[in-house]
Amino acid sequence: MFEAYSTSHLVVLGVFVAGVVLLLAIGPAVRGRPAERTVAVALAAGNIVFGVAGTLTELVPFDVKGSLPLQVCDFAWIVVAWALLTRHRFALALTYYWGLTLSLQAMVQPTLDDAFPDPNFFAFWGKHVLLVWGAVYATLTLRQGPDWRGYRQAVAATFAWVAVVMCLNPLLDSNYGYFNGKPSDGTVLDYLGPWPWYVLAEVVIVLVGWALLTVPWAGWPRRRARVVRGSNATPRQ
Repeated sequence: MFEAYSTSHLVVLGVFVAGVVLLLAIGPAVRGRPAERTVAVALAAGNIVFGVAGTLTELVPFDVKGSLPLQVCDFAWIVVAWALLTRHRFALALTYYWGLTLSLQAMVQPTLDDAFPDPNFFAFWGKHVLLVWGAVYATLTLRQGPDWRGYRQAVAATFAWVAVVMCLNPLLDSNYGYFNGKPSDGTVLDYLGPWPWYVLAEVVIVLVGWALLTVPWAGWPRRRARVVRGSNATPRQ
């Protein structure tokens, strides 16, 4: 049985942090050079390999309450690979927000049963580590952060996922996204109150947190609006 912050968990986190530092450090060396594309393709391939592996391992043994790819991390790897290979603005925005917040939180407080050296252990951590590494490289290393339009699109896409999952949970008697109840093992949700208040608290945290993460790239919306109006104003004679 996997235990959070056991030796295996700490080793994975250590490798993950070392990889993040390396990806941030190589930015000046790869931006605008052939190596930039090479690293992007390698990370995209890693996301696809471990994303598919993670999906397949979840299907065996199959349980409709937990095997379906309905958690964000179960399909975010597709978005990350898309962003790495195409640099599509919508994909980059989703990669930034999903990869650097929701997926990162899953690494800090993993909901995993299988311990090292079970294949599910490697599939889970490979998927999550490559997912966040891909997000770091695509957005931070290559300096491709979102604007406020990307923020709105990411929020809309995330709320669409929430709506779908909340409709499916009662039908499947499941708890994907933990919208119907908190995980049995302790998580940060324990500090956000009972249901449904912790779900509402999550919504507020995501909206505010993602907005703050947008400011370094796009500035404050009102301030930018004033600057645009001021630049278009006719000077006094």
